[in-house]
Amino acid sequence: MSAKYAFNKSLKELRFLFCQTSPHSEATRAFLNRAYPTMKKNNPYVPILIREASGTQPRVFARYEFGKEKQELLTGLTDKEIEEKVTSLVKNAL
Repeated sequence: MSAKYAFNKSLKELRFLFCQTSPHSEATRAFLNRAYPTMKKNNPYVPILIREASGTQPRVFARYEFGKEKQELLTGLTDKEIEEKVTSLVKNAL
């Protein structure tokens, strides 16, 4: 798992946005509970932001060098599918 979260050098920030109570954000919450410690341990200097907002669809944003940003919608995905989306964002720069 740790190799999946070796972030690309151009990644400047990873941000998760989701609802703290809704069922459509449940897989995102489970993923973060499981994967956040590993991501942070392997990338101590990259900010990993967790934002909770009531009624918000779960999304992940990756901010790269020069202000470039990419986002992925996480609604309806399983924990494994979320892991694949996040892995593709943190390994591939724009």
